[in-house]
Amino acid sequence: MRSGLVSVSFRKLSVLEIVRLASEAGLECVEWGGDIHVPHGNLIAAREAAKLTADHGLSVSSYGSYLRLGAGGEPGLESVVETAVVLGAPTIRVWAGKKSSAEATAEDRATVVEAAFAAAELASASGLSISYEFHANTLTDTAESAAELLADTLHDAIHSFWQPPNGANVDKALVSLEVALPRLSNVHAFHWWPDPATRLPLADGHARWSKYLNRIRLAGLQPDVLLEFLPRDDPSLLSAEAATLLGLLSP
Repeated sequence: MRSGLVSVSFRKLSVLEIVRLASEAGLECVEWGGDIHVPHGNLIAAREAAKLTADHGLSVSSYGSYLRLGAGGEPGLESVVETAVVLGAPTIRVWAGKKSSAEATAEDRATVVEAAFAAAELASASGLSISYEFHANTLTDTAESAAELLADTLHDAIHSFWQPPNGANVDKALVSLEVALPRLSNVHAFHWWPDPATRLPLADGHARWSKYLNRIRLAGLQPDVLLEFLPRDDPSLLSAEAATLLGLLSP
């Protein structure tokens, strides 16, 4: 498993500042965000990010597009895929709609499923895949809904990220991980407890993250594990957070 960083953890920093920090911290890859650092359709920014990433000995893990499947009014799929290709991202992170599983109707789910297949076809034509974000207020906000969505969108180019649900205990988080495992591409690592407003050092969640990563190892998988949203969004904490992650990933 490779260690990495989600660029939107530091939205106020430049691409150059981010790759320098990630490299100095001993990380291996970066997920570039489409909202700030590599905007959809900005191929100049994508080329520059790709070059700076490689120049600092890092790889591009994924493209965090923030595209909401089936939501409408979002950037065009073609633009997102083209940007990801230039960036050199193997997979595009997407959100499964704009409604929670409790609010979504059967028609809403069908719209997301249709959009997922369309996105997967377009991405796979360029040698890429799409990956669902496991996130609140989307169709992956519960293990049951995520399992249904993954079953409804069987496609070689449709994968899944995973992150522990906010406020979930270890056992509940492991249930959602089991859903994602067969299609797992990347993992977002953080320790927010007991709610998103309380961002703690990853070291405070060492015991639970050991269990998550051991389950992934047992499945024989090697996803990228990416640090996301550090306490206080403080870049000076990256070195310590990275050291914790690298320790967790070491055999």
